[in-house]
Amino acid sequence: MNILLIGSGGREHALAWKLAASPLLTKLWCAPGNAGIAKEAECIALDVADHAAVIDFCKVNKVDFVVVGPEAPLAAGIVDDLAAAGIKSFGPSKAAARLEGSKGFTKDLCKANNIPTAAYERFSDADAAKAYIRAQGAPIVIKADGLAAGKGVVVAMTLKEAEDAIDMMLGGGFGAAGAEAVVEEFMTGEEASFFVLCDGEHALPLVAAQDHKRAFDGDKGPNTGGMGAYSPAPVFTDAIRDRTMKEIIAPTLRAMSAMGNPYKGVLFAGLMITDEGPKLIEYNARFGDPETQVLMVRLMSDLLPALIASCDGQLKNFDLRWFPDPALTVVMAAKGYPGDYEKGTRIAGLDRAEKIEGVEVFHAGTKASGDWILANGGRVLNVTASAKTVAEAQRRAYEAIGLINWPEGFCRRDIGWQAVARERKGR
Repeated sequence: MNILLIGSGGREHALAWKLAASPLLTKLWCAPGNAGIAKEAECIALDVADHAAVIDFCKVNKVDFVVVGPEAPLAAGIVDDLAAAGIKSFGPSKAAARLEGSKGFTKDLCKANNIPTAAYERFSDADAAKAYIRAQGAPIVIKADGLAAGKGVVVAMTLKEAEDAIDMMLGGGFGAAGAEAVVEEFMTGEEASFFVLCDGEHALPLVAAQDHKRAFDGDKGPNTGGMGAYSPAPVFTDAIRDRTMKEIIAPTLRAMSAMGNPYKGVLFAGLMITDEGPKLIEYNARFGDPETQVLMVRLMSDLLPALIASCDGQLKNFDLRWFPDPALTVVMAAKGYPGDYEKGTRIAGLDRAEKIEGVEVFHAGTKASGDWILANGGRVLNVTASAKTVAEAQRRAYEAIGLINWPEGFCRRDIGWQAVARERKGR
């Protein structure tokens, strides 16, 4: 099969790496890709926001299947436009992608279908929002309604932080994405990221992961798109998985289908595992980043048939096999991220890092310039390792990072700390 993968991040490098191993694959392109993806696929300078250009490329090159990585093209309706042109693709329709594109839409869906989630209200008026916040008290959570590249959430520990977040969001800090804000109850528990493939009617559970959102060690600093992840998530037991499928995923799929917008693609449930059980924090309409990096390393089965089955409505009798060994990924980011950072700095030592047993380095914000790999984004590399224990995977990942020469980069040094602590307790 001829496959086009859309995206340029660490998630897409992990997907390309896995797709490239499929015996069904004839040719793999990626638009626009990055320096790491170029090892697995032919990277093409295609403007993915120009749907007509994407369709034209698919027709000229006889592309059989398109895999859409990031959320922005999904929210822009690329799957609908490809389908109208007779081209199969993996991902939800524009209407179904509202589960990620509008937090308010998803919260209203949860309320209407008794899906466990945090109590909330929606606001477009700052004074009304602040009055509600003062009545509720802190800590409290403020979210931009629309897509904000993983940075549209403020967990406010004080009333002043919450009011400042409202002023920033409703004052245009996130552009159109923040025209409305969702104010939510602060939930207590442990977070987990859970992924399911959906074909409109059926859901195939994948595995769970845990990521680290804060920029610095000890879960300090600003929220980011994610600074590292590991899988499996010890807090996500089989019993929690079964409750999540029954109480959260199944009613969501039924509700979307009843609206005439059946959900196809991967559904990423950000969960809080509370004393009462799993509660939905938010949905994403695509694979997580950096969670995909650990999922793809753990996936034993061929990914491509599963993606096709999701598109074709054939997941009912489908199954996937997973390696039992845990995997852990550490994000190397440009200094200054998630604020201002420098581009174009040189990275060396990647070949040495990848020689360590069980290590894969997935590229995110990189580009090639002659023989050099240059940083070209905020999150730049995902150093990923698998091993028999989380502690050993963590050791391998940081050993590999020690071989990478990039003075302008930084990473957290405590990725996986919760799982490592659990392992030590279990001994």
